[in-house]
Amino acid sequence: MATSSAIPQNPDIRFLGRLLGDVIRAYGGEQLYRRTEYIRSTSVDRARGIADADSVDSGLEALSLDDTLAFVRGFMLFSMLANLAEDRQGIAAEPGADMASAVARLAEQGVGKDKILNLLADGLVAPVLTAHPTEVRRKSMIDHRNRIAELMALKDQGREETDGGDLIDRAIYRQIALLWQTRPLRRERLYVADEVETALAYLRDSFLPALPALYTRWHRALGARPASFLRPGNWIGGDRDGNPNVNADTLRLSLGSASRAVIVHYLDLVHALGGELSISTELVPADEELTALAEASGDDAPARRDEPYRRAVTGIYDRLAATYRALHGEAPPRPAKHQAERYATPEDFRADLVRLAHSLHGPGGGALGGEGALARLIRAVETFGFHLATLDLRQNADVHERTVAELLKVAGVVADYLALPEEDRVAVLRRELANARPLASPFAEYSDETRSELAIVRAAAEAHERYGPQSITTYLISKSASVSDLLEVHILLKEAGLYRPGETPSSAIMVAPLFETIGDLENAPGIMTDWFALPEAAALTAARGHQEVMVGYSDSNKDGGYLTSVWSLHQAALALEPVFAQAGAAMQLFHGRGGAVGRGGGSSFAAIRAQPPGSVNGRIRITEQGEVIAAKYGTRESTIANLEAMASATVLASLEPPVLSEADAKRFAAAMDQLSGDAFKAYRALVYGTDGFRQFFRQFTPIAEIATLKIGSRPASRTKSDAIEDLRAIPWVFSWAQARVMLPGWYGVGQALKGFKDTALLREMVEGWPFLQATLANLEMVLAKSDMGIAERYLPLVEDKALADSIFPQIRDGWRMAHDCLLSITRQTRLLEKNPALDASIRLRLPYIEPLNHLQVELLKRHRAGEDDPRIAEGIQLSINAIATALRNSG
Repeated sequence: MATSSAIPQNPDIRFLGRLLGDVIRAYGGEQLYRRTEYIRSTSVDRARGIADADSVDSGLEALSLDDTLAFVRGFMLFSMLANLAEDRQGIAAEPGADMASAVARLAEQGVGKDKILNLLADGLVAPVLTAHPTEVRRKSMIDHRNRIAELMALKDQGREETDGGDLIDRAIYRQIALLWQTRPLRRERLYVADEVETALAYLRDSFLPALPALYTRWHRALGARPASFLRPGNWIGGDRDGNPNVNADTLRLSLGSASRAVIVHYLDLVHALGGELSISTELVPADEELTALAEASGDDAPARRDEPYRRAVTGIYDRLAATYRALHGEAPPRPAKHQAERYATPEDFRADLVRLAHSLHGPGGGALGGEGALARLIRAVETFGFHLATLDLRQNADVHERTVAELLKVAGVVADYLALPEEDRVAVLRRELANARPLASPFAEYSDETRSELAIVRAAAEAHERYGPQSITTYLISKSASVSDLLEVHILLKEAGLYRPGETPSSAIMVAPLFETIGDLENAPGIMTDWFALPEAAALTAARGHQEVMVGYSDSNKDGGYLTSVWSLHQAALALEPVFAQAGAAMQLFHGRGGAVGRGGGSSFAAIRAQPPGSVNGRIRITEQGEVIAAKYGTRESTIANLEAMASATVLASLEPPVLSEADAKRFAAAMDQLSGDAFKAYRALVYGTDGFRQFFRQFTPIAEIATLKIGSRPASRTKSDAIEDLRAIPWVFSWAQARVMLPGWYGVGQALKGFKDTALLREMVEGWPFLQATLANLEMVLAKSDMGIAERYLPLVEDKALADSIFPQIRDGWRMAHDCLLSITRQTRLLEKNPALDASIRLRLPYIEPLNHLQVELLKRHRAGEDDPRIAEGIQLSINAIATALRNSG
């Protein structure tokens, strides 16, 4: 596909675009190529202001249905390749987004490496993969994309041939041709098992090789070996909030699949280590520990009599293979040579590896033991254990209270727990937690829901026995609204032996509340104060040293709009900090972020650094979901770049002195309170206070058609209701993005800024406050990706013209207010004037998105008019896929 010099782009985009054009001509035919090229060039000219929309429309109208499907695929693939080219540039545009830069920056501020190492010694940075359905591309498409990235990396090295002897340019062409001929849409809805396999691919192929390499880099930057503070997390198979397809079996599947993958990885590395450690005692003496390992190995081959390291490695391999067999009931892909005793824990395996390393630390300054493959393997075992990624449990508080109510009723403790006031609930639950006897009886009858919840906690207890306590560390409660919500989960954990009462109670799994709505966030400090006041809660927290609280970006945004959401999250973190300090507990915030700005998207590096002072302190978890996972962790290189950005941002946010003085912080907070309140009123008035808005939204956007995409195992709504309150945040945001409105990312901000008369104060806040800088940067990005002109084309889809004419002008005026006020306070003449790289990225895509929107509208009209040609429905789904790919962070 040809590209115009008028549209900013890098050489990789020109190269890949040209190859795509060659593929379309070769496999789609000359006519399709010419029609596609005409639409592309006229759309580019329209973006440059030298053509009108009619010229683009005439090209689109000339397409047959078959050509339409092919055209949409072509534009989707161009966007996909452009994304790849930009991802290859990494995150160089974010200064300080690496550990060495963070160390240097802190040194300038008088913070030494010892303080960083002490912070990380008790730190935790965890990207947590979830199955939230915003990734519209099939895994097959992503795999081809990643192969192209690998070939482009070879090209960067100046190579002309692959290892197999193929010319690199021809190999890239071949992968693009395969992409062109790969079906982009899933035919069947995803099952949890599919989501488990997809997540496992990223953990196995990206995280496993990337993290040990990063730790080696951080060791150099810090001048000493840091603790293994960055560890991946996972929700897939354990997150059953609103997903009836997640149960004890999916929990076992997720953990079992991950354990197989990580132990096979270790076996491969140990096998390779045996080939590397060819050291002979004829040249270097062996110490006692090494000799003992070698003698215990059972390897008495004459050829290795003088090679104790190889003999020791043989014994380690045999024990690890026995571990695999014990955990998974089958031999590993490369069987052991001898019978051996399994490793009871990952720590036992690590201990043997450390013995090897200590022996190698002798002559030569320790280069053989402290560096290289063995050192990376030790780091991997510390990081991944026998479980690979820590799996969270999550369920809705309403389910817990129903389950506990049934257990109490059947056990004859309380006839109607649900009718009790909060104070009485807490009293009942505390009495039960002090009693070692279980509530559940194997001889009693329970509802399917209760049996399922009990099966989950019992499966979690099994996981601790099989894979170790790091396999599951946290149980999250959605819709947390009271102390009883936390106590109910401890009741369930007690049923599986994971909570043990006594003078000093203990819990093998931490229970963490999730505060989601604006009201939840405001109530969070009070709930946590009451929680820490309970003696058993205080004991659990003291033993653990920290307590997690999860905050939800998506639902708070849907509830109160963008500005109120981000400010409420910021204020909640600030208000929680003294509560935790009073309790003597470290606060661990878990940020439930999505890809779109309306769901907390944007730069993780900037977002972490913008957290309130005292709210990070070396401990942070962040969800990664949908299209963001492929973008951040699709290759080893992008994984390294993004994990390092997360780690360095955490260090900076924890140790840099506060940016604001106490006086400025108070002034700025008072201003934000006013702005947030005004934005909240404007947003609520439109979304929840406008008659017919629900009908307008469901007809104006392709929300109904999005629900037909086979992109996840979870329903689009929590209930059968069509109320916006019951709609999941993902389709809410995703559908507005498709219509190019992006309303959740900006509506209400314009009204708030326009009503705030102190422009000088706003400019002072923008120039000196990282929180507002990050907030407005994300706002600016989403305003730049929205287009009210294109959005207006969706208006005929609304059956009630009077309703459309009433609501859309409010949306358009709100966008204009946000646009104009943002430019005024940031002193810009156009959006992204101060961010040329992002400006170039978005302007590159606009000519490729507009025709897709035009086609989507026409196809929606035909589909909703009753035309049943299956190509129309397929075209709608393809257009959704293509627009999402071009917009990147649309879900």
